[in-house]
This record gives sequence, C-alpha cells and structure tokens, in this order.
Amino acid sequence: MASGQEKQSDVVIIGGGLGGVAAALAAAKAGQRVLLTEETDWLGGQLTSQAVPPDEHRWIEQSGSTASYREFRSRVRDYYRRNYPITEAARSNPILNPGNGWVSRLAHEPKVALAVLQEMLAPYVNTGRIEVLYHTVPVAADTEGDLVTGVTVQGPGGELIRLHGAYYLDATECGDLLPLAGVEYVSGAEARNETGEPHALEEADPLDMQSITHVAAVDYVPGGDYTIPRPRDYDYWREYVPSFSQYPILSWFASDAEDTSKLKQFTMFPNEQGIVSLWDYRRIVDPSIWTESLNDGEVTLLNWALNDYYDGSLIGVSPEERERHLEGARQLTLSLVYWLQTEAPRLDGGKGYPGVRLRGDVLGTEDGLAKAPYIRESRRIRGLYTVAEQDVSKELRGPAGPRRYEDSVGVGSYHLDLHPTTVSQRTFYIPNHPYEIPLGALIPVRVKNLLPACKNISMTQIANGCYRLHPTEWNIGEAAGTLAAYAIRQQVEPAAVRGTAEHLQAYQEQLIALGVQLHWTAEELES
Repeated sequence: MASGQEKQSDVVIIGGGLGGVAAALAAAKAGQRVLLTEETDWLGGQLTSQAVPPDEHRWIEQSGSTASYREFRSRVRDYYRRNYPITEAARSNPILNPGNGWVSRLAHEPKVALAVLQEMLAPYVNTGRIEVLYHTVPVAADTEGDLVTGVTVQGPGGELIRLHGAYYLDATECGDLLPLAGVEYVSGAEARNETGEPHALEEADPLDMQSITHVAAVDYVPGGDYTIPRPRDYDYWREYVPSFSQYPILSWFASDAEDTSKLKQFTMFPNEQGIVSLWDYRRIVDPSIWTESLNDGEVTLLNWALNDYYDGSLIGVSPEERERHLEGARQLTLSLVYWLQTEAPRLDGGKGYPGVRLRGDVLGTEDGLAKAPYIRESRRIRGLYTVAEQDVSKELRGPAGPRRYEDSVGVGSYHLDLHPTTVSQRTFYIPNHPYEIPLGALIPVRVKNLLPACKNISMTQIANGCYRLHPTEWNIGEAAGTLAAYAIRQQVEPAAVRGTAEHLQAYQEQLIALGVQLHWTAEELES
C-alpha cells in the first residue's frame, strides 16, 4: 500500500492502551525513541477511553505488580489530594479510594487516570523521545521473511503514514497488527484435545469470544427526569433472554460469580434488604469525601452483566458485521439506561428511575458512553509457551501452588473470569493461584521483531480470563518495551534472550531494577 509520510523510530508501538503506554515508558526509559499510535484522543485504554476502574487483587497495595504501576496508583491518589477539596480523613488515608466503589481499591474518574498517565509520559513526550499519533489505526504491514519492515497507519484525515522501527509492538485491543503482519495467532475458544483444559470446548470455535461492554457514566438526580429517547434496539434487548437465564438480560438477575450455574439478584441502590447494590459497584465519584459541593452527587459506571454484549464477535468477521456488533453494544447500553429510567423494578414496588442522567462530560463524549468499548479478549499470538488453565487453576494446581517460571517477566492474580461468550454463552469464575508471566508467552513462534504488549500474549481463552486485568496488562507492556530495548542494544533476537542463560539473566536484572516483581514469595501469599 502506498503511503505519503514516513516516520522512523527505534520502537513502533501500535495501540495506546495500558500495555502500550507501559511499553512506551519502558522503552523510553531505556533510551529508545518510540512512536506510539492511539485510535482515540485518550491514551490509557481500559482506565480511560474504555472507562473501566482497575480490577486488581488483594495484595496490590504492597506487591503483585510492577513499581511503575504502583507509581501510577499513588499518583492517582496524590492527584485528588493536590487538586480536590477533600476531607482531612480522606487526605490522610494512605489507601484512599476516591469513588469508594467496591469493585476496586482505587475507583476513580477516567479523566484523572488520563492526567496521571500524561504526567508520567511528559518527560519523554515533551523532549521528543516518545511521539504519539492520535486517531491513528494500522491498515497494512510490510514483511521480509520473518521480519516486519514497516507498518502503514491511517491518521485522522485519512492520510497514510509508514512507520519504521527495529521492533514493532502490538498493543491494540484486538491484536489488529497480527494478521496484517502475518503473525501466527489464535482467537476465540480452543478445543479441549488441543489444550487439555477441563473447561475448554469439545471443538474449537474462533468466533466464540468473550463479551464486550460499552460503558456509560451516569449520576442520579432525585426528582429529575432525564429519560433518553427510546433506543432503536430497546424492544430487542427488552425481550432478549440469555441461554443461561430464565430472565431477560435487562433484569436484576445475573450469573452469580460464586457459582455461575446459578443466578443472583441485584438492585439499584444500597438497601436494608441485603440485596447487592450495583450503584456503588463501580462508583467513581463519592461526594462524601469532599469539603464542598462540586456537582449534583455520585457518579457511577454502567459496566454490569446487564450490558455485557455477546451477540457476536468483533474478530474473524467482515468489517460490516464488526460495525454492526460495535453499534449493537452501544444500543444495549443505551437500552440499559432507558430501562433503568423507565422500567427497572424498584424495591418500593414502583418502576424506573427517571433521575438517572448520562454524564458524557465524565468520559469526554457527547452521549455519555465511553470513547471505546471494553474488549476483554484479543487475538493471541502463537508463542514459544502458551499459558493454559492448568497453569493457574487452584483446583488443577492443588498443593503445588503458583507455577514458577524460570523465564518469568512479572506476576499477577485474578480469578479465571470468563464473561458470557458470543456463541456458546458459557461463563465461569474459577478460583486461581497467583500467577507469573512467562517470557515464552511474549515471543512469537516465527516472527522475530514483533512482540505482543497487552492481552495478546500466547495464552488460551481461559487463561485470558485472568491475564487480561489492568496490572497484568501493564506488566506485559513494560516487559515487552524493556525486551525490545534490550534486544536493540544487545543486537540479539528475543528468542535468544529467552534461550541464552546469560541474556535471560541480564534482561531479568533490568526488569528487577525497574521494580518488576518476577516471582511470588510464600510470605506474600500467606499475608
């Protein structure tokens, strides 16, 4: 494909989500010049343009993530302390949770995450070591044998730019660079006879992918009426009954995380009846910590089971079908908002909360929906090592505990959390051991100078259920950026870094120096 401009750098990172940002920071810190693309105007992916507060683990305040990720978390708290009129109790709380949402120890506004990420990038962006190309997506790649020689991207005005680098990192939400560059990959569900996983399907289905969610931000104004026009697809979603439920998706009944074969009842607001409230689940603004009124009240994010979209896949389908599903996810969330405003059963016997108001200002949009959908599952490289259910499942690992990898590049922890999938609609929440991230999962089986930098490492769909979370994606990006820089400086291929004891030790020592935790200790896990 012909291109107009050409840009040269050391490391080209396609995708500006959490993994892409962490990779850019790591490569820049190591002295490399970086080109970073982002399809929206906000870097940060899950935390910002997708509006998903960080899902983490119980050790996160002390360990189980990289030092730079913990720095990000500390900077978020400091941002509130420096800029918001908060109470002395909140100001002095070392583990301040600004929104007091119970999904996370750090529920906060996407705009704050964006500001903090921009601060962390500022020394490198302002001096030109990192150049960010916004509203830019990959459209083609050039290869010679097992090497990528260039990636063509399309900018906001339709112009084509050819990017050149020694290394190319795919940090896109769907692994979009992989097919363009001819990288071997898998998508969707693997077969049990291929992976040996008890929870895998009998037959592989590349279109059976985890649901996506198009998040919205809302507040609630008692006595107000902010009812939106009836969404185009409202009647469809009002009648849609998932295969695992006897209730429509727009109801207060959803799968129970403790046992996904059962349903659990939820409701809107905290109550004295013991029914779980979804309002404070992903609440990101809690005025109770303020010393002066800044707006009309609490703000929460609609990222619930009620707007998980599993009516079709974004990957492996035509561009037209992909657009149909992207719009379908938007329509489902708008239908959820309309249902909440007009028909949602209240505990007092009434229906609807017309005071629910979309808050586009919180997300930087006109319509109150996030700039981009939250995509849980990407294309995944075929790598030198593939992480599977057997590596992390508490039941399968048994007393052996967490699996230790000699080539570990980081750690993480989360349940094997599979949201309903697009074909089989299977869902599960399997207890796991804390896990490590093997370097072999970051190295493609063939292509020598392309690395995955987010949810696209070599892992099965089931393993993706826990490796897709915020601190793990950040860790993967940081490890990939550091690896690219090491490979450039040492003039050695990533596979040789893993395969040569001297190089592996030197690379891991660089990670340790950055504050990357390579292994879990028994003392940590007992705490």
